[in-house]
Amino acid sequence: MTATLAASGLTVFRGDRCLFRDLDFALDAGELLLLEGRNGSGKSTLLRAILGLIDVDSGDVLWNGALVRDHRQAFHACVVWLAHRVGFKADLTLVENLRFEAALKSRARRDLQAVLERLDIDRLKRLPLRALSAGQQRRVALARMLLADAMLWMLDEPFTNLDREGRDLVLELVSEHLDAGGMCIMTAHQDVNLDVPMHRIQLQ
Repeated sequence: MTATLAASGLTVFRGDRCLFRDLDFALDAGELLLLEGRNGSGKSTLLRAILGLIDVDSGDVLWNGALVRDHRQAFHACVVWLAHRVGFKADLTLVENLRFEAALKSRARRDLQAVLERLDIDRLKRLPLRALSAGQQRRVALARMLLADAMLWMLDEPFTNLDREGRDLVLELVSEHLDAGGMCIMTAHQDVNLDVPMHRIQLQ
């Protein structure tokens, strides 16, 4: 049976340094792929390679058996990416930012109020993004992720700028997403304790 998301022989060099070589993985609904390694080990680069945002030196990434590089738009429609930078407009309120983002996703959920309440940021919705703390802005980015209603979550260090309560919330959201048949690829420095089907890739 073909995995929903699979990679074979992925190799990426940066100058003379090989970040990863002949890397393989397979991921299906309900599963988490955890990318581990120190800063600079290539975790974020691997995420970008999977998304097709950078060229790989060799190897293929397939989504439902089709090469991502040949069907990039269809693949990206199924993905939401939580990156290091939240990427919002500082002078817009969080609601204005989220409504703009949701309009770009044809499958976006419309229950914005429920998402804001779940993430405990409803009280902030009239404030511009520049008035929010780094942790609060990270929660707004989580709201964007939930509103996208995408099957594959790609989370690049999702615990950045979050307190313990926020980190626990991320793990809870991931667990719920996987239980509902979603998929997740996550980079993390610290241990991720989740009772879910999990694969690990350790990058050097």
